[in-house]
Amino acid sequence: MASHRKPRTPILATPGGRRTAAGLTTAALASVTLLSQTANAAPNAPQPSIGEVKQKVDDLYRQAEVATQKYNGAKEKADGQQRTVNRLLDEAARLADKMNESRRRLGAFASAQYQAGGISPTAQLMLAKDPQQFVDRNHLMEQLTGRQKQAITDYEDQAATAARQRAEATHSLEALQQSQETLKETKRNVQSKLAEAQQLLSRLTAQEKARLAELERQKEAEAQRKAAEEARKEAQQRQQQPSGGTGTGTGSGGGTSDSGSYSTKAGKALAFARSQIGKPYVWGATGPSSYDCSGLTQAAWRAAGVDLPRTTWDQVKVGTRVSSSNLQPGDLVFFFNDISHVGMYIGGGEMIHAPHPGASVRVESIYGMPIYGSVRPA
Repeated sequence: MASHRKPRTPILATPGGRRTAAGLTTAALASVTLLSQTANAAPNAPQPSIGEVKQKVDDLYRQAEVATQKYNGAKEKADGQQRTVNRLLDEAARLADKMNESRRRLGAFASAQYQAGGISPTAQLMLAKDPQQFVDRNHLMEQLTGRQKQAITDYEDQAATAARQRAEATHSLEALQQSQETLKETKRNVQSKLAEAQQLLSRLTAQEKARLAELERQKEAEAQRKAAEEARKEAQQRQQQPSGGTGTGTGSGGGTSDSGSYSTKAGKALAFARSQIGKPYVWGATGPSSYDCSGLTQAAWRAAGVDLPRTTWDQVKVGTRVSSSNLQPGDLVFFFNDISHVGMYIGGGEMIHAPHPGASVRVESIYGMPIYGSVRPA
């Protein structure tokens, strides 16, 4: 008796490449994210909370910033290697011109020697119209011989230099190619993290987006509360300072012997940073139309005549380390244990920074993220 049970639907693709209606491909499985559930998931599986979504997005932005700093470092290295290669190519071109000139001189000497070398000095004396003509010609040949030797020496030195430059250029080109591959890989990593964060946000409903925005407002309100408290402390300390005091830090003893010079430079850096407010964050950007976090601080301090390295990891090593209780306007504040973000302190517990993709350069509290440490660049 034939069975009337409905056959089970296979979940794998057929050898010909077709899939059944209930089939799941590898690509489909890979597309499952925090906010999407597969068809065969449990009906009552808990959906992630908006807080969990926010944490996931924040983590992805953090990972993207770490990758961005790696990209910035790799790009700076590749740019330096490109300049080295360009210099070597320019030097090689100049050396080639010199070698061509040396070859021309050697050819001229060889031709002159060939034309005169088959006649003995005695024959030349006999064929000369007068003895003085022979003496003049012989003296000229002695001079040509000395110049020939110098030309040969010059050519040999140039050939040796060219060989060394070829070896150096080959090594530099190989290093440049490796750095460019690292750049491509790091760029893909950044774009992957940002795309994943965007996918998470795009799947939110209007109501969920509103709840997410409210969480952001609550977080910012708490950070601003801390900043306002810090601003009150600064105001009290300024009132307590003796007349003519120069300290501007959030703690006691903020003034230094060169605080006036620092304040002048910091003022220029801050003026530049303020003029960039509203410009978009773009990873890897150093201005003038967009910035990432370390690109903004680098450009701001360059406007004050101070050259900072490109990455947060290098910027944190420049200048003097200062405590959070002794910050002065212009100081750089670094965040997270991986030192993946930086902002410029403006006083009152606030900073100017380029936050993350989708945001613009703006003023925010320094207390919205865990502080790693701070430095005074100049």
